[in-house]
Amino acid sequence: MKHSDDDILTLAKQSASSYNEAFTIIVTQFGPRLFPQIQRLTKNRQWTEDCLQNVFIKVFQSLKDFRGDSSIYSWLYRIANNEALNYIKKEKIRFTSDLGETSIEVIAQDFGFNNISTEVIEWHLMAAIETLPQKQAEVFELKFFQDLKFSEISKLTGVSEGGLKANYHHAVKKIEEYLRLCDTYSSNL
Repeated sequence: MKHSDDDILTLAKQSASSYNEAFTIIVTQFGPRLFPQIQRLTKNRQWTEDCLQNVFIKVFQSLKDFRGDSSIYSWLYRIANNEALNYIKKEKIRFTSDLGETSIEVIAQDFGFNNISTEVIEWHLMAAIETLPQKQAEVFELKFFQDLKFSEISKLTGVSEGGLKANYHHAVKKIEEYLRLCDTYSSNL
């Protein structure tokens, strides 16, 4: 059962046990949406799990102070994004990848990579995304992998829809160019 933000915040303010219940609802309801968001930044399942755990520790500690000026998901998104970026910076991590099969199948179809393994396609896509500026990579990942609308991404990031559309357009063009170069190179081998 999906709970509204108001229901969750009301629970959090009632008693210690209802606070715990509100927190459990947040973990259950929003954890599955936050996991892929963090994973697209860290590119590694273990790092994602560590970051998500840190996110929920911060949420547990500060839920009582959340005023509800934004949606709970927007608040969680910002915490998760900052936590993942800080984790990467702190650990000075070079990315590895762990994408879903569905995304790889879409890319394989779109670029005609029918005879190339999903691991190779996944590697090329992650390499292409790594070449993008941070803002372009972020909007591409939210639009392509999470299938969010620009209006939703705007609420999460605080960037205008026009700016997001421009960043997405540039990201797609750069990724297409990168993947076409990879396809051309592999065809010549």
